[in-house]
Amino acid sequence: MRKALVVDDHPIVRATVKMVLKQEGFETVVEAGDGADAVQQARQETPDLVVLDISMPKLDGLEVIRRIIDLNIATRILVLTSLEAGLYLKRCMSAGAAGFISKIDGLDDLRRAVKVLMSGYTYFPNLAIGSVRRSDVEMNEARVIENLSDRELVILKHLAQGRSNKEIGDSMLLSNKTISTYKTRLLERFEVTSVVSLSEVAKRNSII
Repeated sequence: MRKALVVDDHPIVRATVKMVLKQEGFETVVEAGDGADAVQQARQETPDLVVLDISMPKLDGLEVIRRIIDLNIATRILVLTSLEAGLYLKRCMSAGAAGFISKIDGLDDLRRAVKVLMSGYTYFPNLAIGSVRRSDVEMNEARVIENLSDRELVILKHLAQGRSNKEIGDSMLLSNKTISTYKTRLLERFEVTSVVSLSEVAKRNSII
């Protein structure tokens, strides 16, 4: 009996993915609405396939991937997200994901990815990236972003969205002090003096 776990904080997305997985022969499809619940469900249910978003409350998707991999269960992980592939695809691969597709892709792409993963292969379709001339500032920012840790990238995204240290800490299960330390580090790395400037950096680089 094939079993799947769908992880997304939007019920409509979970319902749509669940429908597709049922059509693809998964007898049992369980759901989780946040990262912490996802890890718990994976431990309890030992699913054959996990379909998850990266941007979630409590634990971000990259951390969820790593924790599920650490469970040493025979599961395949497919990332289904609206976040920028150029920023996250390699990070997901490094964390242990076996596939990556965008939410703007059609359901046929989701079905194809599921079939490929369940056949034992990985699914990272080639992404056409346009050749765009970038300013020196943007290129420097891109280099800094590339060298950010996964946690730094997630915190940058939250800060750029206007969330407070406490809100970010609560969603990532980290202390207010820890978030403050990361914020200071990000300001230094991008050589800016305010969260508003960090938000502008994030927008220029498609983080938000």
